[in-house]
Amino acid sequence: MTRDTIRISGVDLFCGVGGLTCGLKGAGIDIVAGVDIDPDCAYPYEQNNGAEFVHADVGTLDSSTIEELLPDEGLKLLAGCAPCQPFSTYSRSGRGGRHETDWPLLLSFGRLVKEIQPDLVTMENVPQIVDHEVFEGFVGCLEGYSKRWAIVECSAFGVPQTRKRLVFLASKLGDEGLDLVEPQAGGRRSVRDTIGDLPPIRAGETHPDDPLHRSSRLSSLNMKRIQSSLPGGTWRDWPSSLQAACHRRATGATYPSVYGRMEWDEPAPTVTTQCFGYGNGRFGHPEQDRAISLREAAMLQTFPPKYDFVEPGAVVRFNKMGRLIGNAVPVRLGEVIGETLTLHSTRA
Repeated sequence: MTRDTIRISGVDLFCGVGGLTCGLKGAGIDIVAGVDIDPDCAYPYEQNNGAEFVHADVGTLDSSTIEELLPDEGLKLLAGCAPCQPFSTYSRSGRGGRHETDWPLLLSFGRLVKEIQPDLVTMENVPQIVDHEVFEGFVGCLEGYSKRWAIVECSAFGVPQTRKRLVFLASKLGDEGLDLVEPQAGGRRSVRDTIGDLPPIRAGETHPDDPLHRSSRLSSLNMKRIQSSLPGGTWRDWPSSLQAACHRRATGATYPSVYGRMEWDEPAPTVTTQCFGYGNGRFGHPEQDRAISLREAAMLQTFPPKYDFVEPGAVVRFNKMGRLIGNAVPVRLGEVIGETLTLHSTRA
C-alpha cells in the first residue's frame, strides 16, 4: 500500500448525532464507529453514517474497546469533541460553575490517545478552552506527536454561521501539511444559500413531507413582536407596547440580539441547543413570521437536507432535537478537518 492510497480509519469519541463523522467520511476517512453516552444519538448516527454506535461513557471507557474497532491496516485516527459547557450532560461537577472540573472528559480523551497511540488525532472544542489548565493537560498526553491548533471562524470555511471553534490536530507522521487547509475564495455561504429553497411553513406547523421541518408555536404577543421585527434588527425596532419591562430598563441593553430575525444574505448566528425558540437569540426566520425550523437549524449546521434524525413514526420533540442539533460539530467543519488530515497523510 503506497502513501498515496493509504487508508485512514477512525473512531469518533463524543460522536453525538454524527456531525464530525459525516464530515470526516465526506473527506474520505473511514470512521468505523462513534462513542457517546446519549442513547438518543444512536439512530441518527447509525442511520446516516454506516458506522457502529457504541453507547458508553468515554470517561470510563477501556481503550481495548476502541482498539478492537480499528482495523489493523492503514493509519488510525482518534477524533472527537469533548463536551465543554458547564451544563453538559457529561459534567461530573454540578451545573453552576465554570471550573476546570467542568471539562474532565477532555483528559479522558487524552488518556485514550496515550494508551492507544493512534497515528492521527483531532479535537474540536470551544475557543476558551485554550486558556484553561485542562487543555495543557490534554496536550501533555500527546508526547511524541506533532501538534497544531487554531481558532477558526467557521463561516470562512462554508459553515453559514458566525461560529468560532478551536480545531486541534496531532500526528505521528511529522509537521508537513498539518496546518488546517486554507479557506476557499468565495466559499462563504449565507442563510439564503442554505435554507432559501425550503417550503414555507407557519409558526407551530410541520411540513407533511419532513417531520423535522417543524416550527415552534408563537404566543399572540410574540407573533406581534416578530411581525414588527426587521432582518438583522433587535427588539428596539418594536413599538414600546411590545417591549418587555426588562427591555425598557438600562440592563436590557445587555441582550440586543434576543427576539431577532436572521438576514437572508448573511451567515446565521451560532446555532445553539435553543435555536428553535424565537426569544432565545436571533433565530427568527428572515421572512416568515416564525422561528427557524429544526430542519433549517440542521442545515445551518451543514447537515445534508435529508439527514435522518428520527425513527419513522417517532414524536419530534423540540428540546431533544434542539440539543442534538445544537451540540453537533458542523459537518462542513468536519470535512475541512478530514481534507487536512488526508492531504497531510500523503505529504508526510
